[in-house]
Amino acid sequence: MTARIVSIGSDDLDCKEIYDAAEIIKRGGLVVFPTETVYGLGADATSPDAAKKIYEAKGRPKDNPLIIHIADPVDAEKYTYTSELYYKIAEAFMPGPITVIMRSRDTVPLTTRGGLDTVAVRCPENPIARRLIALSGTPIAAPSANLSGSPSPTSAKHAIDDMHDRCDMIIDGGECEFGLESTIVKIDDDGSLVLLRPGKITVTDLVMLGVDVRIADAVTDKLGEGEVALSPGMKYRHYAPKARVVLLDGSAEAFAAYIKANLSERTAVISYTEDQELIKQEIPSADFYDFGSRSDLAEQAHRLFGILRDADKCDYDVIYAPLPDKDGIGLALYNRMIRAAAHDIIRL
Repeated sequence: MTARIVSIGSDDLDCKEIYDAAEIIKRGGLVVFPTETVYGLGADATSPDAAKKIYEAKGRPKDNPLIIHIADPVDAEKYTYTSELYYKIAEAFMPGPITVIMRSRDTVPLTTRGGLDTVAVRCPENPIARRLIALSGTPIAAPSANLSGSPSPTSAKHAIDDMHDRCDMIIDGGECEFGLESTIVKIDDDGSLVLLRPGKITVTDLVMLGVDVRIADAVTDKLGEGEVALSPGMKYRHYAPKARVVLLDGSAEAFAAYIKANLSERTAVISYTEDQELIKQEIPSADFYDFGSRSDLAEQAHRLFGILRDADKCDYDVIYAPLPDKDGIGLALYNRMIRAAAHDIIRL
C-alpha cells in the first residue's frame, strides 16, 4: 500500500480530494488528516475491521482505546450516554482540543474502545477534520498518525515518514496549531471530572465550569502494575524517540554542568532560548535544539514533538531536556516529557 498524498486548505472544503478521503473512510480504509492538536490516523469508528486496521498500521496495543471524532458535539448522543456535564463541557470548549470519556452505547464496537465499557469522544476544531467527519457520515476513530510509542506528528511530513506505506491517503493541511494531543477528562458517577491526559484545556479552565476536578495519578506518575489504561497516552513509555531521554531539574548553570560532566559522544540538548548561549559555551560539542522561551509554554508545546522527531533521525546516545513546571499548559508538557523519558528524571 502506498498512500495518496493530497493538500487541502481550510478554505477549500468542497474540493474533490476531501470527498475522495470520505469515500475511503466509508469503505473501511485509513486516512491521515490534520487536527488542531496533532495529525490523526482515521478510520470508521463503528467498524471493528476498520479499527483493527488502525491498530495494525500503528503497531498499537489493542488494549489502548481509540478516541472517536465527531462533527458536532450533539452527535455524541448516538455513541455514548451523555449528561448535563458533557453539554456544559461542550458549550465551553467544543469544537476544540478536549476529549470526554463516557459510558459507551453498543454503536461503538469493543475493538474501537480497547475492550472498555466507555468511549472517548472529541469534536475537533480543525475545519478539515470536521468536514471529513461530516462527509464520511460516521464518527472517525483516530489516534495520532505515528508508529506506536514514537513522537506524535504535528506536520504532514511527520505523518508521511511513518504512514506513507500504511494507509490509503494522507491529507496535508499544514502544521498543527497547538502540537500536543487533546485534554482527556472522564465524567465520574458523582458528577466530578478526572483529568486523564492534560492538554491545551487546563485544570484551571475546567475548574471554571464549577465542577470538582481530580488529576489522575498516572498523569504525573507511572501507570500502576495491572492498572488499565482508560485513555490514550497513559502507557509507561510513550511519545519517545529511540535515544535515551533524560530530564534535568535545575538552573541553567546546573543543567550545563551536569551535561558537561556526563557528556557522551553523541549528545543532544533541548534548551530554552535564553539559556542556549551559556550552555553552548560549556558544551560546544553537543547538538542543540531550541525549545523556545522559558515563559512561552504554548511555543514549547508547538515545538516539542517536532524536536523529538528531528533528534530521532540523528542516532544520539542521549537527549537532555529541562523538566517543565506543572502549571497551566506546563502540566501537558510535563506529562508528555516524562513519558518520552520513561520517567528518567535527575534533580540537580
